[in-house]
Amino acid sequence: MNNFLDLIFSDVNSILTVLIILLAIYWILTAISGVDFDLDVDIDVNVDADMDLDIDTVDPGNIEFGDVASSEVQKEHVVNKGTRRLKWWQIVLIYFNFVGLPFMFTFTSWIFVWWICTLLATDITGTENNTIGFLFMLALLIPSLFLNKLFTTPFKSFFAKLNKNGDVPVDFLGRTATLLSSISGEKLGNAEVVVDGNPMSIYVKSLDGSLLSFRESVLIIKQSQDKNYYYVSKE
Repeated sequence: MNNFLDLIFSDVNSILTVLIILLAIYWILTAISGVDFDLDVDIDVNVDADMDLDIDTVDPGNIEFGDVASSEVQKEHVVNKGTRRLKWWQIVLIYFNFVGLPFMFTFTSWIFVWWICTLLATDITGTENNTIGFLFMLALLIPSLFLNKLFTTPFKSFFAKLNKNGDVPVDFLGRTATLLSSISGEKLGNAEVVVDGNPMSIYVKSLDGSLLSFRESVLIIKQSQDKNYYYVSKE
């Protein structure tokens, strides 16, 4: 046991070990409190770099990073019309399953795989406390992404059957929601719906394209054909 502790808290491995501990605390707090502690940073998926995607397209405008982190974001959320194309980092997120699975699930899994690979490499070579060990850790970053892709891919079919909170999908039609961002025209935004006392976030678009303001109460009319968002109107 002492040898294992010395290994995981060695100069090289302690960085990823601490990150693993923080992620474990995150999941424990999330499980106990039900509160999502994801970052709230806007990520624009109206894109500008070349990529050929064979998908139906929708224009989600600005999507909250917190929603990406806690929900299953599909490739259909990315625009590919005319000159709108994907940036390199968006391609990376899609390829390595950070899109298509809950972000924090994929991120935690990746860090864990990277940690295990680094532990094994430094233990076998005896480099857990020197510069060579740090080089091993950095060199294993990319291979761990590919290993994590193989590990997480089977989970796509499981999460596809759940909504963003991990529950059986809820029928939102006819319910009242509160807008978390202003929307108009083709722009999508977020809205909060309270179901049985539980607040849930969904993507919404104005039914007739008229301006609907932040914090305004709206009525959910119907779901989009691709089931990625809902049409709403004034109550």
